[in-house]
Amino acid sequence: MESQSYQNHRKFYPPHHFIYLPLLILLEVFGIWKIFNDEPNKLIWILFSIVIFLLFYLAIMIRQHYALGLQNRLVRLEFKQRYFELFGQRSDEVESKLGFDQIAALRFAYDDEFKELLYKALHENISGNEIKKSIKNWRADHHRI
Repeated sequence: MESQSYQNHRKFYPPHHFIYLPLLILLEVFGIWKIFNDEPNKLIWILFSIVIFLLFYLAIMIRQHYALGLQNRLVRLEFKQRYFELFGQRSDEVESKLGFDQIAALRFAYDDEFKELLYKALHENISGNEIKKSIKNWRADHHRI
């Protein structure tokens, strides 16, 4: 498996991203084209295009909503556990000062960098993206959605 880094840490689900969604986009473009080029059946093609758009919208929103909601909860739990293991105390106060993007970015840092980057996030308010770019030794996460 390829070593994970900032450049390649995003994950795709090929049937969804490279088959289903492109097919829906093609059908939508075809439906819109037919609206302007098939005058006798214009109403049918409008309805077709609306249905395809709704399928496209639902496919994106439902998949993302459930997966990301669950993943966000797990990332927060992982942060709490890791903070407790490193500092021996609860993270409630620290967690309330961080944005989710910062918490999520910190999971890619090993423990030695985690402490330094956590300090920067709290005192310099660096963004999650800046935290990721600052990581020298990337801690891969191959189990995310």
